[in-house]
Amino acid sequence: MQKAETMMNILGNGTRFKGNIKVAGSLRIDGEFEGGMTITETLIVGKSGKIKGDLKTKNCIIGGYINGNLKSDEKVELQSGAKFEGELICKKLIIEEGVTFDGNCMMSETKHGEREQKLKPLEKPQKVER
Repeated sequence: MQKAETMMNILGNGTRFKGNIKVAGSLRIDGEFEGGMTITETLIVGKSGKIKGDLKTKNCIIGGYINGNLKSDEKVELQSGAKFEGELICKKLIIEEGVTFDGNCMMSETKHGEREQKLKPLEKPQKVER
């Protein structure tokens, strides 16, 4: 039997699932999923994959469509042609050309909902004498 860290679970093209799922290992979605998802390793959303819901994973590779909230403990990769709508929290983000991203992304170490204002107010421009 394979270890949980190396196991790949698949929701194939043409398959629809509605509900909550917890996976010890990785999961590839090529079908449609609606609900809550917790993945201990990597979530892969294939080009035909569509997800609507709240997702928590270690890493995520998106080639299809996600509408919802995604919390990744490490890295998120949005591949060309992917579409993401919602809130994204991650440490590392890769966005290829051709991605549609409609939403917000937070990459700082502060907890969600406790975002600190990092931008300083703009200073008044100084008059330059000639």
